[in-house]
Parts: sequence; structure tokens; C-alpha cells
Amino acid sequence: MRRRTLTEFDVYKNLSAKIGRDNAAQIRSQPAALPLPGSSAYSDLPQFQKHGVLPFRRTIRRHELRQIVPLAETTIYEMERRGEFPRRFNLTPRCVVWDLAEVEAWIEERKQAPRATTTKPDVHLRKTRPARAGSAHE
Repeated sequence: MRRRTLTEFDVYKNLSAKIGRDNAAQIRSQPAALPLPGSSAYSDLPQFQKHGVLPFRRTIRRHELRQIVPLAETTIYEMERRGEFPRRFNLTPRCVVWDLAEVEAWIEERKQAPRATTTKPDVHLRKTRPARAGSAHE
């Protein structure tokens, strides 16, 4: 025997039988009044916890990081090695992520840094395409 599910018609029919057709139509047509976003009543709703048990830490994968930080993967890797960029960590042996809060803090730190202290890389130290011995920067 197949089990019958309760439909909106069944609910309306049962409601009509209990309180009368006129009152049931009025109750059914009025939507529940919910508080508007941004109001104090909205923030008091139970789904918005004031203080969670654990702080929610969002992690991002490589493709999301590349959308946020427009640097090449090798540049990010080198900066991580030098301690100038937030370190990645493994969630599983094959899943590498960065902490989004750390990346955002790094971006804010870079925004606040004065431009005058930014130095250009020394082309004489690079491993590929070394600069000529008689170049102007010597």
C-alpha cells in the first residue's frame, strides 16, 4: 500500500473543516510577517548566532586564491618560502588551502605599506636569463 503525502489542498481542507471556510481563506492568504534584514529583530532570529562555539574560519583553494591575489603561482610560492605571504597547509594529502582571513590581512597590510619602500628585484641575482656583465645597474 502506497503512503499518501499531505498536500496543500489537504491542509486547507482540514483547516477549513476546523475553523470554517471564511477564516481559513483569510489565514491562508496572509503571509507570515518576517523582520526585514538590517533590523534588530532580524539579527535576533535564532539562525544568527551571537557567539559560536568555534570561530568560523574559511579556507580557499588555489583557484580562489589566484582570483583574489593576481600573482603567479611561482611568485606566491617564493613569497611563502621567504615568509612574506601566508603559508598554505594541507587538509588532506591532496588538498592544499590557505586561510582566507590571513590572505585578507596580508592584502590589507600591503595596502598600508608605503610605495617608496618597495624595491625592485636585483636582475643580477636571477637564475634564468642572467643580466650581462656590463649592464648599467652595476
